[in-house]
Amino acid sequence: MKPIMLAAMAACFAASLGSASAEPIELQWWHAMTAINAERVNKLATDFNALTDYKVTPVFKGSYPETMTAAVAAFRAGNPPHIVQVFEVGTATMMSAKGAVKPVYQLMADAGEPFDPQNYLPTVTGYYSTADGKMLSMPFNSSTAIVYWNKDAFTKAGLDPEKPPKTWPETFAIAKKLKTGGANCAVVPAWITWTQVEQFNAWHNLPLATKANGLDGPDTELKFNTPVMTKHIAALAEAIKDKSFDYGGRLNEAEGRFVSGDCAMIQTSSGFYGNVKTNAKFAFGMTQLPYYPDIEGAPQNSIIGGASLWIMGGKKPEEYKGIAKFLSYLSRTEVQREMHEVTGYLPITKAAYEATKASGFYDKNPGREIPLLQLAGKPPTENSRGLRLGNLVQIRDVIAEDLEGVFAGKAEPKPALDDAVARGNAILRQFQKNTQ
Repeated sequence: MKPIMLAAMAACFAASLGSASAEPIELQWWHAMTAINAERVNKLATDFNALTDYKVTPVFKGSYPETMTAAVAAFRAGNPPHIVQVFEVGTATMMSAKGAVKPVYQLMADAGEPFDPQNYLPTVTGYYSTADGKMLSMPFNSSTAIVYWNKDAFTKAGLDPEKPPKTWPETFAIAKKLKTGGANCAVVPAWITWTQVEQFNAWHNLPLATKANGLDGPDTELKFNTPVMTKHIAALAEAIKDKSFDYGGRLNEAEGRFVSGDCAMIQTSSGFYGNVKTNAKFAFGMTQLPYYPDIEGAPQNSIIGGASLWIMGGKKPEEYKGIAKFLSYLSRTEVQREMHEVTGYLPITKAAYEATKASGFYDKNPGREIPLLQLAGKPPTENSRGLRLGNLVQIRDVIAEDLEGVFAGKAEPKPALDDAVARGNAILRQFQKNTQ
């Protein structure tokens, strides 16, 4: 064989090797998931990477607030991730970050990726969309607040393990029986402002703030210092005082106490399911949030929690094409079904919900449909569509600080709520000023 022909063949072979071994385009995904939910994030990335020429690299960045803060700082420094998981209370902040994000509806259109917002559950996507239905971020680990109870602890206390309380009066009464029946911690709420203020108001069809809790405009004002909320916080404080309730902290610190069997009941995210299923050594159940039966219209519907995926600005077209393909992958029916069934987070598409229901999954797994029924059991009102308040992370800290004063016996409920509203409104005005 002639040397020239050999050289040409070698060149072609080398070129083909180079093409086959070319590094895939890497897409950084910053997230805040831990334990079994972090395993799910890693699996989603690995499965997608095996199907494409892109490489999604998940990077744990700490808690939800820490992850969002890190992404904002990275954008200002000129090196943001491609995708960042932001919890729902950061929605208004991300919406106001002009140029920092690329809206999902625009991303999908520019990339030529098939995308129809009507395919997604409206109770989920409405939180992350404009008033005319344009999706700004992709719902990912969507959840709502529910109740988990330890059936073994109920049996030990002489209670029916298959009958959790439905109302707040029943909850307070059962908490006392659990405590006298040997439970070290009877009832504990996690995410104190989310479960006891935000979800509480939506579930009772009461306003948290004006302008449909901020969804109808940024010039909103907090107004949760009502007689009903005052009564509820006073009841919680009394239960904490007699130790039938425990204060579990501002975030999800109390979840470990339920899994360990220390606390017999917890109000927290439906996304907690995977952790309980994997690690609890006792029989447990899931049920809806309690309500006060004397409040007209209660229960209404709960509101969305969890987080969505925001796409950061300033990336290359080929990177955006890969991100769009990844979002399409996450929306596949089989992917959504598996994530829902394993973690307790909600399926974000109508097809995934219908497929799960048709399979008989909810019949075989009582309680697993509770989050969806809570969210969509009634048409939402202005008080129960969701929240869109600027700097809600800081507002939550203010509310929690005032509630902690009440729970510690250092403040009365009404003055504490008045203070939280006043300081929260000052934060809202500053946010509005900074984004105009």
